[in-house]
Order: sequence, then C-alpha cells, then structure tokens
Amino acid sequence: MTLTRDAVLTALKSVSDPVSGGDIVTAGLIKALTVDAGTVRFVLEVPGDKAQAYTPVRQSAEDLVRSLEGAATVSVVMTAHTAKAPPDLKGSGHGHSHAPKPLQGGPEKIPGVDRIIAIASGKGGVGKSTVSANLACALAAEGRRVGLLDADVYGPSQPRMLGVSGRPASPDGKTILPMRNFGVTMMSIGLMVNEGQAVVWRGPMLMGALQQMLMQVQWGALDVLLVDLPPGTGDVQMTLAQKARVDGAIVVSTPQDVALLDARKGIDMFNQMKVPILGLIENMSTHVCSNCGHEEHIFGHGGVAAEAAKIGVPLLAEIPLHLDIRVASDGGAPIVVSKPDSPQAQSFRDLARRLVSEGRA
Repeated sequence: MTLTRDAVLTALKSVSDPVSGGDIVTAGLIKALTVDAGTVRFVLEVPGDKAQAYTPVRQSAEDLVRSLEGAATVSVVMTAHTAKAPPDLKGSGHGHSHAPKPLQGGPEKIPGVDRIIAIASGKGGVGKSTVSANLACALAAEGRRVGLLDADVYGPSQPRMLGVSGRPASPDGKTILPMRNFGVTMMSIGLMVNEGQAVVWRGPMLMGALQQMLMQVQWGALDVLLVDLPPGTGDVQMTLAQKARVDGAIVVSTPQDVALLDARKGIDMFNQMKVPILGLIENMSTHVCSNCGHEEHIFGHGGVAAEAAKIGVPLLAEIPLHLDIRVASDGGAPIVVSKPDSPQAQSFRDLARRLVSEGRA
C-alpha cells in the first residue's frame, strides 16, 4: 500500500494540541509535509514559549506516522516561532548597529567535527557552490577528512556537482546517513526533495531543516566541514552562526563593483556575528582564450584584492573563468577530480594546501 499525504494528515488529526485543545493539524502546526516513496518529513511549528510542552507531542506524532502502513522513514523537526520583533540590524536611529542575539543555548560543537568553514557570497551567480565543491575535493586530495553541507536551500546544487543521487538513509528514523563521493561526505536539502521541486519554506522551517542537517546527520570524524551557504544575509546564515561553532568564513566574489557591494554586506554580517573572515576569493578573475591564448579580465581585475587589503584579510585565491570548470561541475565531477593536473584545478589545489598549512582546514 502506498502511503499518501492525505493519509498522514488524517492520522495526525488524532494527536491533540495541548494549547488549543483541538488537534495539531486543525491548529495549523504541521508545515512542509512531504511524502515520497515511504519517506515522510514534516515540521511541527509550535509557539516559542510552549516548546517544552510540545516535546512529547512531537514524539507522539512521529511514533504514530511510523506505525502507518507504507511508512519506511519518518523525520519530524520541531521549530518554535515567537511574536518578538526580529533583531534590529539597521540600528536604533542614532547610528548604532545591533548584532543578532544568539539563540538560547548558544553555538554548539558538532560531535566529531574539528572545524567548520562557511563559504559565503553577497549575491548569487558568483560561483560560490563551484568553489565549495572543488575546495572540498581538493582538501580530500590533501588527505583531509572533509564534509560538505549544502545549505543553499533554495538552490541546492552540490548533488549535481558531486555526482550524488538517491535518498539519504535513516535506519532509526532520527539519525541521517550522509552521502559520499570523491572522498567528501556530503548532505544537501536537494537530496531530501524531488528534483525540480521548489523549497517554499518560511524562516522557522529553514532553521529547523538546517539544524537537522547539522546535528542529526552522522558526519563521523571530520577535520573540516564546509558549509555552502545561500547568497545574501538571511535566516540560514544567522542560524548557522548562532547554532554551530563556525571557525571562519570565506567570502567569494567576482571582481566587478556590483558583486563587491554585496560581498561587503556579507562580510559585515559575519563581523556582527563574531565569525572571523578567513579571506576572500576572487572567482572568474581572468579568462584565457582557448584559441589564441589572449588573457582578458572580463569582469575587471583587482577589486577583490583591494577589498581584502582594505579590511585586513588575505586574498586566498584568484580562480580563472574557464569553460572546463563549468563543464566539470555540470558533469558531476569537479575539475579537481576530472582534470587534477590542469591549471584550473591547480588554483583550487593551491587554495586547499594554503588552508591546510595555515591550520585552517
């Protein structure tokens, strides 16, 4: 018998809501419910000041769904929303800026993970995910135990770039077993939804999903966990910095002014959240014609180096704009893996060796 979404909702109506006195479905607490080939996932979104009262409710809901015929894997994330105003990042009107306040409990260390490095960008389209995938493979080639968390929830691309498909297993319905390829242990929201399916989630759901991928994935013993963040400054970035001990951030930008403007905002966000900036990467730095060998700086040159010097952090790498890098990523084997001796791969290999030699990864 194939389990349906309606069947799950009908079953959950038998679980009482301790606040309204009705059931948790009618009360609107069930969010982001997906049922796919026996795998059931949903978010239980509860009032922030009643989270403790809902802990047994979450367990009851999970146990109930697991008992349904056709339910192979069940994953329930409980998130708490609050009516309090969000942190004021624009200041109080007197020229002062306020950093986001840490969530209750503060940042935690992920068991078995020595270091966490966030890979960020101020805007989309600058190649942040390509850099993340190639850096992860390059670090693995240097003998490091590497994990890669694809936290770009609206545009998860790491499954494609690392040639990974299928659903992560969950033997006990709570712990998630990550995927692995090219020596990199990987987890992505893209593995949890159907290909082509949009992730239409609000802040609490995003935060719950990220916390689940951080804390419930069996990462094992890792020297470094790279986190491929969404572009911009939003809920995912704040949640990561507030819930996990992030050892540093690398900001990726292209040389043109419009990209640098957004990169500065990302840098400011990490500064507010007390996450050290390890350095900047200039991607699509230069293009060498494959026919004549002419070098051209299509997006300008030197802007990221000047910005790094201005804020006192290193320029970690200048990655060229090259067709082979794009083709390799789309083909599911990053350039570091598919053409390890190429000049394009060398840029990432040099970056990995630098991070290892400096004790960053």
